[in-house]
Amino acid sequence: NRMIMNNRYIYGIGAALLMSLGTGCTDTWEQHYRQEAAGGNTLWEEISSRSELSNFAKVIDACGYSIVLNGSQTYSVFAPTNDYLSLAEADSLIESYTLQKSQGVKTNDNRVITQFVHNHIALYRKSVSSMTNDSISMMNGKYQVLTQTGIGGQTFEASNELHSNGVLYTLNGQVEYFPNVFEYLGLDPELDSVYHFINSYSVYDFDPNQSVAGGIVDGETVYLDSVVVLRNNLLSQYGLINSEDSTYWMLAPTNTAWTELYNEYREYFVYDKSLAAADSLQENNAKMSILMGAFFNRTDNPDAAFQDSALSTIAPTALMRLLQDAEPKGIYYKPFEAGGIFDGTEDIVCSNGHVRKAETFNIDKSKTFLQTIKVEAENLINQKSLLECETPLTIRTVSMDNAFYNKLSGNAYVDVIPKNTSEDPDKFPAPKVTFSIPGTLSNIPYDIYIVTAPVEAYNTYATDEDRLPNRIRGILNFNNLDGKTQTKRLNAVESTSGSVDTLLIGSNVVFPTSAYGLAEPVVNLQILSQVSRNQTTQYSNTMHLDCIIFKPHVDEVEGE
Repeated sequence: NRMIMNNRYIYGIGAALLMSLGTGCTDTWEQHYRQEAAGGNTLWEEISSRSELSNFAKVIDACGYSIVLNGSQTYSVFAPTNDYLSLAEADSLIESYTLQKSQGVKTNDNRVITQFVHNHIALYRKSVSSMTNDSISMMNGKYQVLTQTGIGGQTFEASNELHSNGVLYTLNGQVEYFPNVFEYLGLDPELDSVYHFINSYSVYDFDPNQSVAGGIVDGETVYLDSVVVLRNNLLSQYGLINSEDSTYWMLAPTNTAWTELYNEYREYFVYDKSLAAADSLQENNAKMSILMGAFFNRTDNPDAAFQDSALSTIAPTALMRLLQDAEPKGIYYKPFEAGGIFDGTEDIVCSNGHVRKAETFNIDKSKTFLQTIKVEAENLINQKSLLECETPLTIRTVSMDNAFYNKLSGNAYVDVIPKNTSEDPDKFPAPKVTFSIPGTLSNIPYDIYIVTAPVEAYNTYATDEDRLPNRIRGILNFNNLDGKTQTKRLNAVESTSGSVDTLLIGSNVVFPTSAYGLAEPVVNLQILSQVSRNQTTQYSNTMHLDCIIFKPHVDEVEGE
């Protein structure tokens, strides 16, 4: 969204003439503009001199827009007469504007500016003729239908009044303000928790490329038109519900639902106190997790498909869904049926979509942030340390003609080969690999698995000695609430020769602190071979590792 500061664009009378001629080729100049009304007056001078516009002028002046409409930039003003904007209404608008200003609300966010002032002013000269039937953008970004006889459903009492810096229209009503999804969140007092959190990410950036420079003063550029652009990183990530050019649905929890969810979710994001921002990380990630999967781009959800399944903006693409072997996140089936995400919600129509107001939030955590964590053994980023083994680890790729193709994650795994001990024959190596585990949550029980590969997945001509199974153990390292490293010894398990094995090495493992969102994971899993010298005829000391899986106990969490 573009918000305008000071003035916008310089257009002379000649430019206005060219624009108006382009509006309707068969109409004469006199048909476009009432020449008898044209003169040297600015828009503000004309508005403030008209007794039937005194209430509108009072609001404009109180909000500081008398200066704007008295400048050299061009506007089209659609002013309701006193019959349709009473003195009491004008005073109420001024009171609201002043109150918000005293509370530190910026001009760009002041609702009287965005909902009333900017809703009755458009940039440039907009003339009407018998051929006019256009959708024009007001200063607040709203689109209104402009015809020969009116705008936004309101009828002109007078039109095409040309003045030195624009065109004035008088109306027999007020142009209705129609909020978009983001704006509606801020208007509904039952949704102000979610609104304030989203709006905390809003930043207005000055954009010199869109601003109009007026010259150099004391070596610095002075802008006749300073344009600021609203940037919101949260909405950029999840859905541009503040854009009038997009169509979105948003599932919005009421304040009651928001508080309940936050109190539950914050326990999953407890960080060790050695982190300087531990408390703010906990609060922010808990709140962000409420909103994950709550935005729906209607471009990606055509009507027929939307009834069957709703794809949120965090859902993977169709191609990614085909490639991954896990249940995709952010996809909700039968959303309008009993128990569906939209069941029991209140539907509010907005200018760019719908708000689905939810007293009960039906989004399943396992569809958003409570996800199974999978670490691919061949991924170098996850390999934290390698001991007593050949480095780098040997990556094996499963060919398409192999019987194990598509049975191993990513069709690849690593061989952890014991380090050559020919220089010290008395030493028997026990290879160890430590993997970093990202994104773990606190106070959630995990089952931990190691997936092993058969040597035949790479070498169908392997010897009997190479085909021997693995015997391995896991050792966990993680941080406690004070940031101290804790160690937990997990089970020793054995793979089965000639098969892909998913081996459970730990059950109901709960971490006291979260690693969610941290650049450096605080949970590490060491996998080591548990084969002694006298067991080499039973087990292979070369480990064949496909991946590591941390699977949360979703049912137990839901039942808390």
